[in-house]
Amino acid sequence: MGYCNRVGTELSTGHAASSTVVASRSVYSPWRKPATGWIRVNADGAVSDSDGRAAGGGVLRDDSAAAMAGDLPGKLTESEAGHSDGDGEGVIGLLKTMSRNEVFEALSLGFCQHCEALLEKRIHQILNRRGSETSLSNGVAGVALNAAPVPDLASGKQLARAANFDILLNDGLGGSGTVIDNGFSEEQKEHIRFSQVGRKKDFVHTERIDGKPTNVLKGLELHTKVFNAEEQKTIVECVYDLQRMGQKGQLRERTYTEPRKWMRGKGRVTIQFGCCYNYAVDKNGNPPGIVRDEEVDPLPPLFKQMIKRMVRWHILPPTCIPNSCIVNIYDEGDCIPPHIDHHDFLRPFCTVSFLTQCNILFGSSLKIVSPGEFSGPVSIPLPVGSVFILNGNGADIAKHCVPAVPGKRISITFRRMDDSKLPYQFSPDPELLRIKPLVVSPTANSTPQGHHQKPIVNSSFVKAIVQQNQHRNGQVIKDKPDRETAKTAKNDSFLGGNDDFPPLGKANKAGSRR
Repeated sequence: MGYCNRVGTELSTGHAASSTVVASRSVYSPWRKPATGWIRVNADGAVSDSDGRAAGGGVLRDDSAAAMAGDLPGKLTESEAGHSDGDGEGVIGLLKTMSRNEVFEALSLGFCQHCEALLEKRIHQILNRRGSETSLSNGVAGVALNAAPVPDLASGKQLARAANFDILLNDGLGGSGTVIDNGFSEEQKEHIRFSQVGRKKDFVHTERIDGKPTNVLKGLELHTKVFNAEEQKTIVECVYDLQRMGQKGQLRERTYTEPRKWMRGKGRVTIQFGCCYNYAVDKNGNPPGIVRDEEVDPLPPLFKQMIKRMVRWHILPPTCIPNSCIVNIYDEGDCIPPHIDHHDFLRPFCTVSFLTQCNILFGSSLKIVSPGEFSGPVSIPLPVGSVFILNGNGADIAKHCVPAVPGKRISITFRRMDDSKLPYQFSPDPELLRIKPLVVSPTANSTPQGHHQKPIVNSSFVKAIVQQNQHRNGQVIKDKPDRETAKTAKNDSFLGGNDDFPPLGKANKAGSRR
């Protein structure tokens, strides 16, 4: 049936230690223990040609040949294991012994690409079969929808569309007039999209720091499928509009910078909002960091909508809502050299990727190989539409860089300024002061007063996401003293020369407004 190493589960077909008829000859297939840490499922089935009856069964055992659960107690030797009489229900029988939340927990551990595609196909088949019903009690995998009226779905085609990544929300990110009325409320659509976000938080790379083994990637998170294709298009068009405004001098002088490209990897366009930040000492002698007496343009409305979504979808904590950002517009071959982000900005911060997938390198020591090319121990791909979170050791101990990109790329990095470093003329944006994360609950009846009466997401998987983020949110302040030593040591490594990070606003632009 296949091998699913993502969840450490190995599937094998055929009765163990049995004879299988293949082209009129018998082939002996002995049962073997799986590798340490793996589980082997031996499954088989049969169908009667005469009356069409069919049956199947399976045996689930660990690397010691012991049965995992269900009606298969005890431990067999390799020669004995797998001689099931076919009357058991195998994995299906095990699932029947589990609670609803336990099943959700098992599914939330993930699958290999083949199994995930197969599961999605089966879910859509079930949804399509139920498409003519007038209400839904359970929707997309792991998402329970309110029992609300839905339109006639014409063989389920609309529902299949509603169940995928292309659902557009009426939050200003999908473009005007592009939201399709598919019969779901905005609340339902948002919960469906929320459930489809991929979340990877287990990045590990151990290096010796101050003589101690340290996971220098701790705190990194990759959230995929946050912005779909239509939303990415809207955001990219907005960035290009801002670039044209900068070229025409319609933005403040320190907002837009387009240095000349004097060598490979140098000269990416930058647009910054909320604060003016120097990568290196500027022409006025200002040191690296936030220049408090300079003004730039405020965050564009579309960028504020992006921030709201990232906070609502438990990607960024409500205790560290960004109030500034920098847009990087790369041509093919442009790069960002090794650095650690300045501590004028709080942790966590994030970067959103558009147009072209690229890799970001991490390590306590990154090497410059040639102009635009770097080497390091860890390379992480950044898919388009994804949000990459930098926090903890991943932000303060490991350096990071973006080697020469393979094609046109846009990234938007959102950061919150330290209150003691705010520009003198800075005023907090009321829209960003009280963003509340999406309300989710493991049970429909345990919703706190004042929140949704009927929460749509209903799984232990989502509960775990919320708990992880609540734990992380509580660490925003607690972790700060632990990073003071790293802050002092690493800020010096960030200060590249003018060749690596030309001061923003250095390029001359006629007609730029103050």
